[in-house]
Amino acid sequence: MAGARNKDFWVFGYGSLMWRPGFRYRERRSARLYGFHRALCVNSVRYRGTPKKPGLVLGLDRGGSCVGRVFRVAARDAKRVMAYLHAREMPRKVYDPRWLRVETPKGRLRAYTFVVRRDHSQYTGRLSLMAMVRKILAGRGIGGTCLDYVRETVRHMDELCVCDTPLHRVLAAAEKAAKTTKKRR
Repeated sequence: MAGARNKDFWVFGYGSLMWRPGFRYRERRSARLYGFHRALCVNSVRYRGTPKKPGLVLGLDRGGSCVGRVFRVAARDAKRVMAYLHAREMPRKVYDPRWLRVETPKGRLRAYTFVVRRDHSQYTGRLSLMAMVRKILAGRGIGGTCLDYVRETVRHMDELCVCDTPLHRVLAAAEKAAKTTKKRR
C-alpha cells in the first residue's frame, strides 16, 4: 500500500479493469502508459479458462505504450480497494504490482497497475495469431468466455479511440473462426 497512504490514489486499467473496475472511484480519465503495451500473454486458468483449457488474458508487457483508464480512489477506501485488487489480480502472482507514471488529458500522475511477470509459468510470450485464436475460442472460466473478454476490451478501447490495434485483428480472426466452426456443426 506504499504510495496510497492517507491520500487519494489512482489505479490504471488496461483490460477488464477498464470496463469492470469493481470498486468505488471518484473520477475516471483516459490515460497513456509509456514503456509497456497491452498484450494477450497470460494463460487464464480461472477467470477465462481452466487448467485443462486455459484461456488467454491481457498483461502489460514491456515496450511501446498502452492507452487505458485511470480511476481515482478516495483515501478512505484505500485499504479495501487494495485488498480487492490483490484478491482479483494476484491469486497466482502472475503480475508484478507497480506504481508507474501515466499521462492523462489533465496532466501526468502516478498510478497503481499490474505488469506481467515474464518468469511466471502462465506467461505465454508472443503467440501466433492462430494460437491466440484457439485459446480465445476454448477459454471459458468463472468470469465467462475469453471471447467475451476480448470483445469487451476492444469495445472500451474503441471508446478511447484506440482503433486498429493487434487486439482488434485478433478479435476479428477469433470471430471469423467462431462463425466457421458454427457453420460446420
